[in-house]
Amino acid sequence: MVSDKKNLSPSSSRKLNSPPAEETTPLIDNTKPLSSHPKTLANVFIAIVGAGVLGMPYAFKRTGWIMGLLILSFIAASTTYCMTLLVQIRRKLDSYENGTTNISSFGDLGFAVCGTLGRFVVDVLITLSQAGFCIGYLIFIANTLLHLFHDEPFSDLSLSSGISRFTVKSLYIWGCFPFQLGLNSIKTLTHLAPLSIFADVVDIGAMGVVMLEDLRLIMLRRREVKAFGGVSVFFYGMGVALFGYEGIAMVLPIESEMKDNAKFNKILALSMGLTTLMYGAFGALGYFAFGDKTKDIITSNLGTGWISSLVQLGLCINLFFTFPLMMNPVYEIVERRFSGGRYCLWLRWLLVLIVSLVALFVPNFADFLSLVGSSVCCCLGFILPGLFHLLAFKDEQGCKGCSLDIGIMIFGVVLAISGTWFSLMEILSAKE
Repeated sequence: MVSDKKNLSPSSSRKLNSPPAEETTPLIDNTKPLSSHPKTLANVFIAIVGAGVLGMPYAFKRTGWIMGLLILSFIAASTTYCMTLLVQIRRKLDSYENGTTNISSFGDLGFAVCGTLGRFVVDVLITLSQAGFCIGYLIFIANTLLHLFHDEPFSDLSLSSGISRFTVKSLYIWGCFPFQLGLNSIKTLTHLAPLSIFADVVDIGAMGVVMLEDLRLIMLRRREVKAFGGVSVFFYGMGVALFGYEGIAMVLPIESEMKDNAKFNKILALSMGLTTLMYGAFGALGYFAFGDKTKDIITSNLGTGWISSLVQLGLCINLFFTFPLMMNPVYEIVERRFSGGRYCLWLRWLLVLIVSLVALFVPNFADFLSLVGSSVCCCLGFILPGLFHLLAFKDEQGCKGCSLDIGIMIFGVVLAISGTWFSLMEILSAKE
C-alpha cells in the first residue's frame, strides 16, 4: 500500500486554503513557526491531559490501586511506542518525496499508506473520539452542577410524559445547548485561543487543589482500599486509561512543528512519563482519600465549601469553553467531506445537537470514558498505528518487526472487543 505514495505529489503543491478541498488536501497547513523543546513538551502535555483524569480515582476504586497503576503505566508505554510508529512512518514517506509529502495529520498519513480508505477510517474514528470527549464534557458539567445545586432527593426528580423524560441533569445539558451553538459557530480558533490557555490553567490548578484535599483527608483518616480487582474490571481500567491519553491524533502536527524534530521521541517520552506520574498520583490519592465512597467524578466527593465549589465551577467553565476546541477537528472533517471544505453553520449545529442528545442517555461519567477509550481510542492508539507501520515497513523489517506490529494489532482488537463489552455492561446495569 505504500505504493500509493505517488498520490502525494498533488498534495505537496496544494495549499490548505485552495478551494475546493479534495481527498489529497492536507487538513493542517504546515507553515507555522517551529517550536522549541520546552514548547513542544508543553504542547504534548496539553494535547494529552484532559477531562479523563477526573475519572482516574473511580477507575482505581474499581481495579484496585496497584492494578490501576500497572494498567496506567502499561497503557502509557504502549501508547508512546505507537505514537513513535506514526512518526517513523511519516519520516519514511517524507524521505521518498524529499520532505515534500506534507503529511501533517493522522488522516494525511492514513491516505499516504492506504489511500482513500485509510483517510476515511481515520476521519471516522477521530470524529467519534472527539465527539466522545465532548459528550463526556457535557456529562461532567451536568453531574457537577447537579451535585452543587441540588440535594440527592431532588437530583432524582423527573417528569415523564409518554416517551419523554426530563431530569434535572437534562435541563443542565439543554441549558448549555444554545450557548454551545453560538460558540461553535465561530469560524476560526484564533478567537478561542485565550480560552484554551484559561482551560489549561484551570485544569492544573483544580488538580492541585483536589490532591491537597486528598492528602488532608488521608492524614485525618485511613480508609480501607483494595490492591487488585477482577478480570472484568481490568478491561474497564484499560479503557479509562486509554481515554486519559487522548492526544495521539495531535502527535504528527506537533512533531512537524518542532524545530529539532530528531529529538521528538525523547520529548514525547518525557512528557508521557510526567503525565503518567501525575495521573497515577491523582488516581491513587483520590482513592486513598475516599475509599469505597469514591464517585465517578472525583470532584463530587469534595465538600460544600467555597473552595470546593469554585474548583468545580471552574472545571465546568473550563470544559464548557473547551467543547468548541475539541469539536473543531470534527468540523474540519465533516465540512471537508460534505461542503467542499467550506464553512457550514447548519452542519455544525446538527453535530452539537447530536452530541447533546447522546449525553442525555449516559448515566455515569467514568463508564462512558471506558467505553470511548476501549472502542474508538483503542483503534486510534493501537490498531491503526500497528497496521500502518506493518504496511509501510513490511519489505524492510524482518519477521520480528512484522510480528510486533501484528501483536499490537491483535492486542488492540482484543482490548477493543473486551473493553467495549464490559463498558456497555456497566452503562446498561447503571441505568437499570
